[in-house]
Amino acid sequence: MNLPALLNSPRVRVGVPLAALAAFLLIAPSSFDGYGISLLSKALALGVLAVSVSILAGFTGLPTMGQAAPFLVGAYTAGILGTHGHTIGVVQLLCGTLTAAGFAAATGLVAVRTRGVAFLMTTLALGELTVTAAGEWRSLTGGTDGMYGIPPLNPLPGMAALDSDRSVYWFVLASTTVIVALVWWVLRSPVGKLLLACRDHEARMRSAGHPVSRYQWLAYVAAGGLAGFGGVLMCSVNQYVSPDDGSFSNSALVLLAVVLGGATSPLGALFGAGLIVATNDWLAGPFPGHGPLLLGLMFIIAVYALPDGVAGIRFRMPKRRGEPA
Repeated sequence: MNLPALLNSPRVRVGVPLAALAAFLLIAPSSFDGYGISLLSKALALGVLAVSVSILAGFTGLPTMGQAAPFLVGAYTAGILGTHGHTIGVVQLLCGTLTAAGFAAATGLVAVRTRGVAFLMTTLALGELTVTAAGEWRSLTGGTDGMYGIPPLNPLPGMAALDSDRSVYWFVLASTTVIVALVWWVLRSPVGKLLLACRDHEARMRSAGHPVSRYQWLAYVAAGGLAGFGGVLMCSVNQYVSPDDGSFSNSALVLLAVVLGGATSPLGALFGAGLIVATNDWLAGPFPGHGPLLLGLMFIIAVYALPDGVAGIRFRMPKRRGEPA
């Protein structure tokens, strides 16, 4: 096998970045201060949300602008459970995921009937309605002031509370690893191929008798549950939830993360989310007030230089003179 073929083989293209990312995430807590560790935790939580967007945009062909809505539902579910004394992390993750999946199941009945710009506008409207409802329902959500005073969670029954940035980071990292590995396994199975076939050949799949709309609705529900999982993680990091967590800007940022990382790559979506958080919260430090400008420049560069995202990078040897193109 020649060098380009070796570098482009799936094992190298996925294995090397995955090993590098794993090494970085394992070493990072000993190299960063509390603020840096907290940013990494937020990047992982946002990365789970980005993975849910990649399911819709990359595998189902339904790019969404409202995926922060189920993310917000999951975060509020964890916050409500925490303030009522239910601080077991696994229980919060399960309840947040199920609640967000239920939310997506209801809203998906409307959303998956549309396509293209109509789907974008419908999901955007659903997201804004969710944010408005969260801001108005003061007795449950704390209104626009947000829900604060959320106690630190215990990962499992009998375990100590996560009372430091480092312990929260390990919990978020472990939870993210498990859920992203599960998503990757499902998308690598015939389920992923079925979604891709519905995305690329919808009419042909319908004529073959496949219930395409039902498949897309199920994908929408699964992505919503995954977004709720990320919302629970974000709540455990911030110990605070507000309607802003479900805002349009968050939905746009995770869509940008998917564009940067690669629409059909969960690992690329994670990487893109990390890049967004690093640019918006860390790199913008030396350039205060210019975070949106940096993100805009990064998006333009990515669109022109990496149309398939970071995950679409291919290695090519320079051609010799006289060699056919």
